[in-house]
Amino acid sequence: MKIALRIACLGLLLTVAGLIRISFAEAADACIDCHIGLREERFNRPAVKIKDDYHLARGLGCQSCHGGDQTAFDNKAQSHSPAKGFLGKPKRHEIPETCGKCHSDPNYMRKFNPSIRTDQVKEYYTSVHGKRFREGDQKVAVCISCHDVHAIRAVKDQMAWTYPTKVAETCGRCHGNADYMKAYKISTDQLDKYKQSIHYEMLTKRADLASPTCNSCHGSHGAAPPGIDSVANVCSHCHVATAELFAKSAHKSAFAELGMPACVTCHSNHDITKPSDAMLAGGEDTPCATCHEADSAPLKKAAELRTMIEGLSSRLDQAATILTRAEHAGMEIGSPRFELLAAKESLIKARAETHSLQIEKIKTATDSGLIVAQKSLESGQGLLAELQFRRKGLAVSMLVIVAVLVGLFLKIREVDRRRGPGGQYDGH
Repeated sequence: MKIALRIACLGLLLTVAGLIRISFAEAADACIDCHIGLREERFNRPAVKIKDDYHLARGLGCQSCHGGDQTAFDNKAQSHSPAKGFLGKPKRHEIPETCGKCHSDPNYMRKFNPSIRTDQVKEYYTSVHGKRFREGDQKVAVCISCHDVHAIRAVKDQMAWTYPTKVAETCGRCHGNADYMKAYKISTDQLDKYKQSIHYEMLTKRADLASPTCNSCHGSHGAAPPGIDSVANVCSHCHVATAELFAKSAHKSAFAELGMPACVTCHSNHDITKPSDAMLAGGEDTPCATCHEADSAPLKKAAELRTMIEGLSSRLDQAATILTRAEHAGMEIGSPRFELLAAKESLIKARAETHSLQIEKIKTATDSGLIVAQKSLESGQGLLAELQFRRKGLAVSMLVIVAVLVGLFLKIREVDRRRGPGGQYDGH
């Protein structure tokens, strides 16, 4: 009882302390104290939002950006005094430099994070946004377009506009708005397409934060569309092995000669779907048929590659199915299942090798995979055969046991009958 009472008292004290701290924090800034009581939303909204701001949590209040005297309670003239450095609301064309006043100062930023970059503003002016901004275009994105204002959160904060799962929506607020982007004469379906991609699925449904989003390919502060000659370099940042194989293929020089970008010519850009073996079919809607005519040698080669890969894939599926059946029946499949992993690696390697167009290497990979897959398949079949043998043996054993029990029962009855009613053995 005493322990429960102490816990309750401690909880009450912590609650009161928290309320006091919150009240003190709000009252310690004249800007927040004043603006939060104003009726117009455009004036009170900043005071409400700033409670979640990363800067405020680090001791940087309103005066850090707007100037003025944050200690001048109930004294608007003093809190807004130019002598106190009051700047008011920065004009849009002043925003990059306003943010850069701190974020471009290595000595100042080192106090908060020794490893943080301080070249964001400089890099911004190399971007399409920054270049247009310097030319006087006030519609392009500036710092607050992507990071919010008054409720700026750390990049690692899941509520931040710049958190990996939120980046696409952040970019889409402008780039997905047809009316807003009309003057730039560029497509506005990027966000819709991206949401159909394997990248978006990996990022949002499988929580793979390493999966690419807008800034992974276009950059952040220096955002710009990749050029034809740089697309492969962008993709190779993640798909290293595939890019190396493509660089050795005949497609490398052919694409360059025709002015076709690598990777996206076959896989598209924003709406990249999960690759399938059907892409090698040479049908009307397949990548190969985009350049090669029906019944041409390249399409026949693609069909040959697909046959080899699908053969291995089919054998893998058969082996996996057999092993799963054996496992569900209670058989030990650890070793065959482990061996099957090597065959899966061969399949992955063979699929990647299609970018090199070297049939011999693909055949080597599929052949080695088929050997392992066949061995695993036979192991699974052997386990199922052993299971059937065990079941048959069990059935025979049960029949023998039943026969013995029946014989014992009949023998006991015979002995009882010979003893007679009085329990005396009749001698016959």
